[in-house]
Amino acid sequence: MTDLKAPALAALLALAATPLAAQPAVESFYKGKTMDFVIGYTPGGGYDTYARLVTRHMGQFIPGTPNMIARNMPGGGSRVAAGYVAKIAPKDGTVLATADQSLSLQQAIGDKAITFDTQKFIYIGNPSQENNTTVTWFTSGIKTIEDATKQEVPMGATGGSTSSQFPRAMNSLLGTKFKIILGYPGGNDINLAMEKGEVSGRGSNSWASWKSTRPDWLTGKKINILVQIGLNKAPDLPDVPLLMDLAKNDADRKVLRLLSAPSAVGRPIFTTPDVPAERVSALRGAFDKMLKDPAFLEDARRANLEVDPVSGEDLQKIVSEIIATPKETAARLASIIGEIQ
Repeated sequence: MTDLKAPALAALLALAATPLAAQPAVESFYKGKTMDFVIGYTPGGGYDTYARLVTRHMGQFIPGTPNMIARNMPGGGSRVAAGYVAKIAPKDGTVLATADQSLSLQQAIGDKAITFDTQKFIYIGNPSQENNTTVTWFTSGIKTIEDATKQEVPMGATGGSTSSQFPRAMNSLLGTKFKIILGYPGGNDINLAMEKGEVSGRGSNSWASWKSTRPDWLTGKKINILVQIGLNKAPDLPDVPLLMDLAKNDADRKVLRLLSAPSAVGRPIFTTPDVPAERVSALRGAFDKMLKDPAFLEDARRANLEVDPVSGEDLQKIVSEIIATPKETAARLASIIGEIQ
């Protein structure tokens, strides 16, 4: 990982130095307003579930206590929503969004479909850093990665996101035979496709999301967890291998580690570029306060949602570090993942 460059560091320091005198102006700006929370996927999936949890609670901690409304904007593996926030949405701090955690990685490897700079988003925080998983349906006959090397396995994916990246990488480096079926607008749509037998598995979903949105599938053993993607094993998945630990050599391990790094990005919450510093400070402060609120924590508990947050400042650094990946490593991963249509 590389250090932040001077301009980015200066911007962060400027945010940290925002005077308390700005508070009345921020309160006056937000009072009586309604904020949009743009969600890059369809209702029912992990990104949507976390976003709606935040939507229900964060507004009361923003000076002026604005209302907040969740708006789903699926398409292109969340690129439609991210593009809207980058280019069209008001750049005044009235719009929050969540999009796929892999967008910065896709930018780093030169994905031409990324027509915006993920570093210019202003990150407010991530409510839960979590390992991802690749799973198959219980009737598929595929219970392990080794099984997936022996026959073709149709896997649902939303587009150029982790749901397609992980299977592609495993096909290239581990010899699996995943057949990636693109075009599902959201994770819940892939879940329905698995139930109907349209696909045999799902390329990516967080472990925390499975526990919160489909606990009956876990207790009923409806899905087989083939691999987990992160930098460390989840404590309650001790027997499921880490993707990077399946690498056949050190060079492959470096590539798989890079692919696993965005797990810390989790369910990122960000706002548009160019939002005034005092409003960014207020939004980040509201996010941090919300995380300690008993009502928020109880709501998360009832929904079986784990809260393991990353601050906006740290999230900004993580994104910058991913994009600053050495060219040779990024180029190799790009050649493995390929261009997503």
